[in-house]
Amino acid sequence: MSLPRTLVIATGNAGKLREIQQILAPFCWEIVSQKVYCVTDAEETGLSFIENAILKARHACKQTGLPALADDSGIEVDALNGAPGIYSARYSGNDATDARNNQKLLDALREIPEAQRTARFQCVIALMRHANDPTPLVCQGTWEGRILHAPQGNNGFGYDPLFWVESHQCSSAELEPTVKSQISHRAQALLKLTEQMKTSLVWR
Repeated sequence: MSLPRTLVIATGNAGKLREIQQILAPFCWEIVSQKVYCVTDAEETGLSFIENAILKARHACKQTGLPALADDSGIEVDALNGAPGIYSARYSGNDATDARNNQKLLDALREIPEAQRTARFQCVIALMRHANDPTPLVCQGTWEGRILHAPQGNNGFGYDPLFWVESHQCSSAELEPTVKSQISHRAQALLKLTEQMKTSLVWR
């Protein structure tokens, strides 16, 4: 049996890391956060989820010399013309927290009626063999829902307490982690990625 190869995840977000580790568990990889290698955060200067995902994966590859996976994700609210979008994590400013971001979103939608509170989580995953990889694997997942008028639930992270999941009649933060890991935007992107990895001699 071959020894596990190391795959660096370009995030310091513990919630994201757990989700990625769970979904990629069937592969013979040691999956670690970039924090283990003291990788600094990449400057997210891209204008799309795809650009930022590739920027972050390339940055982690450069600093570690190892293959790296990055995701760029966020929430798009139709009543806000797609905002906060790629700025979701820092929606409330440089010192943004989940609570501040959620409150800013609620304030922005205060006068918006139920029917117009449609939204979706977007996630783009980029997987690179090395910093100069000309053909990174890139996959996208989308999760449709709407924004609640107040937070519900204690699971998850980010905007999960405000995101209503119609199929399960609860917020994303009220889903069991095993359920979320099957239906979320990140789960969809990662499952697409695993299918590509299975057919690639490089990643199997």
